[in-house]
Amino acid sequence: MSKPTPEQATQRGLNGVAIPQRQTRPDDAAPGYRTYEVYQRERVGESTEKIKPMQLVSADYAADPFPLMSILRDNYPCYRDWVNNCYWVSGYNDVTSIFSDDANFTSRSKLWYYQQEAYGRDLSDQLAVQVCRAEGMDQFATPVAEQLVEQLQAQIQATGSADLARTFAAQYNPLLQARILDLPDALVEPFANLHWQMQRGAKWQPQRTEAGWAATLAMEELLAPLLQTRQAGGGTDLISVVAELGGSAADLVTTVLEHDHATLHGGLANLWHHLLTDDTAPTAQILDEVRQDRRLLKVAYLETLRHAPPVVTAHRFARHEVERFGRLLPEGALLKVSAAGANRDPRVFADPDVYQRQRRDICHREPRGQYRADGLASGIAFGLGKPSIHPAVPEDRPRSLYALTRDTVIKASQVLLESLPNLQLTDTPRQHCLGLDELYACWSLQIKA
Repeated sequence: MSKPTPEQATQRGLNGVAIPQRQTRPDDAAPGYRTYEVYQRERVGESTEKIKPMQLVSADYAADPFPLMSILRDNYPCYRDWVNNCYWVSGYNDVTSIFSDDANFTSRSKLWYYQQEAYGRDLSDQLAVQVCRAEGMDQFATPVAEQLVEQLQAQIQATGSADLARTFAAQYNPLLQARILDLPDALVEPFANLHWQMQRGAKWQPQRTEAGWAATLAMEELLAPLLQTRQAGGGTDLISVVAELGGSAADLVTTVLEHDHATLHGGLANLWHHLLTDDTAPTAQILDEVRQDRRLLKVAYLETLRHAPPVVTAHRFARHEVERFGRLLPEGALLKVSAAGANRDPRVFADPDVYQRQRRDICHREPRGQYRADGLASGIAFGLGKPSIHPAVPEDRPRSLYALTRDTVIKASQVLLESLPNLQLTDTPRQHCLGLDELYACWSLQIKA
């Protein structure tokens, strides 16, 4: 078959725009056209009678994203959000297909949201960094929990109640990271404050982004002297490991920034929200059950990740034009893949809107490569990345971040269960996002013991 001439290789549409034709097969009598032409003629409101785009950026959505995602999942497999210039994908199989497809889609770093991709290198993929973090999480998970429990006990003794979400869950991760970095006591509180601002700023919210970048630069000033001091090597903390790898202060800050913080914070807060609000049995009985059986506590945590995922939406970008869901997605297209929709898909989970701390259908082989050898399948947890390709207990590397985070939450919760065996709620807590695309968690959990 002869090669088509430039005139034959293009066709002008009704609007006068040249549309390249695909190569025709020998048995094709007519030229082929790009399949998305019909979608180019869509207009706002033509196929969105069940939902309005502005609802997806509303305070109601931030407060409770699940009802809207249910509508999208059941009616619009790939919802074209014209107002916010993105596509929403919310079915379980569809979300996992996009999330696991690195050939056609990519995620972007937090530095990208700061428009500072050349600032520093993320060294998290270095084996030495992974080993350091794994050993640090295993070593300090219990001591950090004991430190925070002492604060809870002091507050309860002084005022009769304490906020488990603020005093324990929110502070746990930054204190754990500070221990892994081996920070002096005087720098722990400044580090925790800067760490929180850095994480919140990596979004499309100009004011928080400006504050977050200022916090990132302040974090560099905070850690640079320690990095310089530990250049001699020999230490086992994260700063010493980065120094041995030849990393700069910017590399160290970037490695801290890009590390997941949402799952540990949100998973811990939401787990205790569910344990203390579960009305299927008296609270004392539930706490006694999970105290005596670590497996039950683990399953309750996995069910928490499914029912109340801390990261409800992840951003994926098309590497090139790719055809999915009957549409041709353009290069650079933003796909918002929703754990809030996927993890409550009734085609995958029975009674998906009900929290079941001993759920049985959570432990199954998930489609599209999403089964985790490093832990029980628990729906989608975007912050922890795709499942590990390594065995559950690898010989040449530490356990995956998924397994490490799970084990850390369990250890912290066991300290709470042993130290405060008679926990009771003093108010009615709720879970919500502080803002759009932010951490979904329980932010206030007033307790007494």
